[in-house]
Amino acid sequence: MPETDDRDHRSGLRAVLWSLLLAMTTTAPAADLPLTAPWAGPFGGVPPFDRVRVADFAPALDEAMADQLAAVDRIAADPAPASFANTIAAYERACRPLDRVMTVYGVFCNGLSDEPLQAVEREMAPKLAAFQDRIVQNSAFFRRVAAVHESAAAAGLQAEERRAAKVLFTNLVLAGARLDAHEQAELASINQRLASLHTTFAQNVLAEENGTAVFLEAEADLAGLPETARRAAAEAAEERGRAGAWAIPNTRSSVEPFLTFAERRDLRERVWRMFVGRGDRGNETDNKAVVTHILALRAQRAKLLGFPTHAHWRLEDSMAKSPERAVELMEAVWRPAVARVREEVADMQAIAGAEHAGITIEPWDYRFYAEKVRKERYDLDESEITPYLQLDRLRDGMFFVAERLFGLSFVPVPDGTVPVFHPDVRVWEVRGRDGRAAGLWYFDPYARAGKKSGAWMSDYRPQERLDGPVLPIVSNNCNFVKPPPGEPALLSWDDATTLFHEFGHALHGLCSDVSLPSLAGTRVARDYVELPSQILEHWLSTPEVLGRFAVHCRTGEPIPPDLVARIRRAETFNAGFRTVEFLASAIVDMRLHLAGDAPIDPAAFERQTLETIGMPAEIVMRHRIPHFSHIFADDGYSAGYYSYLWADTLTADAWEAFTEAEGPWDSAVAERLRRHVLSAGNTIDPEEGYRAFRGRDATIDALMRKRGFAPVKE
Repeated sequence: MPETDDRDHRSGLRAVLWSLLLAMTTTAPAADLPLTAPWAGPFGGVPPFDRVRVADFAPALDEAMADQLAAVDRIAADPAPASFANTIAAYERACRPLDRVMTVYGVFCNGLSDEPLQAVEREMAPKLAAFQDRIVQNSAFFRRVAAVHESAAAAGLQAEERRAAKVLFTNLVLAGARLDAHEQAELASINQRLASLHTTFAQNVLAEENGTAVFLEAEADLAGLPETARRAAAEAAEERGRAGAWAIPNTRSSVEPFLTFAERRDLRERVWRMFVGRGDRGNETDNKAVVTHILALRAQRAKLLGFPTHAHWRLEDSMAKSPERAVELMEAVWRPAVARVREEVADMQAIAGAEHAGITIEPWDYRFYAEKVRKERYDLDESEITPYLQLDRLRDGMFFVAERLFGLSFVPVPDGTVPVFHPDVRVWEVRGRDGRAAGLWYFDPYARAGKKSGAWMSDYRPQERLDGPVLPIVSNNCNFVKPPPGEPALLSWDDATTLFHEFGHALHGLCSDVSLPSLAGTRVARDYVELPSQILEHWLSTPEVLGRFAVHCRTGEPIPPDLVARIRRAETFNAGFRTVEFLASAIVDMRLHLAGDAPIDPAAFERQTLETIGMPAEIVMRHRIPHFSHIFADDGYSAGYYSYLWADTLTADAWEAFTEAEGPWDSAVAERLRRHVLSAGNTIDPEEGYRAFRGRDATIDALMRKRGFAPVKE
């Protein structure tokens, strides 16, 4: 269940709940700011990546914020009675210029961060927070939004218009529009301090990931590693000025293969400790004090807004509706997942015993011995699969899925037709069944210095038709290891799953069919946005995809049907580990944000919480508190990391809609998924949308079957 960093999946009031992105300094004359102008070029305009200067970002942001505030003031002062056209639609238009600047700004900071960028981020983050609060706290504007929302039925607004008014009104209320002047001033101060702390947290994590690695001096240290991992380690060392050595950088894409294959147990432990210790070293990038401060301010803000805790505030407008419902789901899955881990550890310990290893399984052993168990039980190992998982071929496999299910075809845009922000980035035109342009898809697949870790989808421009048709522009961004020139990029099975996961988010944006940009694509509830991404993962293992697109990187032979069958038989293998490492992080996240204003010592809280819930000693949280960027680099997934599990409950149930029909390619089920989930965006309540697709509400039963766990007992 790969997760994405959803800071780029903005939902609701963009000017209120935007994730605070990174910024850059220096100044330039306002007349020379290409970032504030409407986008030019083909496909209805494209981001001007070729015209970006570091000097442009701060003044462009200042100009766009000032223009939007002036537009909101004009809406607020309009003497005509509040209507959808002069209030909600007018606000949608007012957001566009700053949206354009923030898109390019976020792309550079997420993918090309360096010290000049980070220096200005520290300056700009509180300014952006103050800007957001000025919109929320414009009482005349809020009164007009409230008037449109409350009179929507009487005014005969269409369903999408009523939804847009409700979403905007709700987000303004949740952001403090109803507070008095004194309370709003206090809230603004909190938000600005949080913006700075989020920035510090994110920069500390990035510094640790860019600045640390385990260096290996002897070829014997590489025992067990596949050739692709060896070459990547050699290149990583050379990039760090250690030609002739090998380096394991402090990123998941490098660490996890090492922990899976490296035979030297002492080196596995060193690499593991480097990775899990990010932000927790007692040095200048230690994040524990930052976390304590963030949690205190979040609790203070929630109380000011009238909620018992930050978790209650964050879940007010989610599918779960309350922390209690989210906790209920997590607890129901936790027990069988831990039971499965006990079985997995016993199997691994048996192999270690048979090999006379003389060890007790530790966290740095789990992936290594799990791979041995998989080979013994299913006659399957990662090194057998990886040569068939070529990035370019699997990308074509994704395109095949998109066309067969949803009628979307992907045509490469010739180099130089549209500007890109890095040479690794390629662009495709997306066309619908009628052959007409339906959007653009940018792909940035490889890890590099200055690029945040993980994988994510970005929404450069939402689909809309408020003032005429506007094509969506989306991107997928990953951190796969870049191969040497002339060599194919080979992926692990987990990497391939991540590739399909992120493409599911992209399809959510590309299939959008709404009128208003604020409701388009991925701008949905946090615990619903992962449904399109997680369900697309299922098509990776279909015979149609593997049989056609998984071909051996040397021989060109298709993957043998027997190997495909073994992959499918092993689908629930290691499900205990995958579930527990994720769920431990989700439970800790929720408990941190249910603690209210109790002072939090992150190290003690993490240790005590894991002891209380019975965390297996052989596993560590997928994201430990000091580097848990999902919840501390911004508010994005704070008290919301459970969302992956909530959405996977929907995903498992939705997949069974296909298997109960004619299978993965059933056109009628695919059309319902497109119409009621992918295309609908946030124009309807997510529960209604899912019910329209499935014909009923989802239950947990399909999730338990998907993971191979025992059914839940009443």
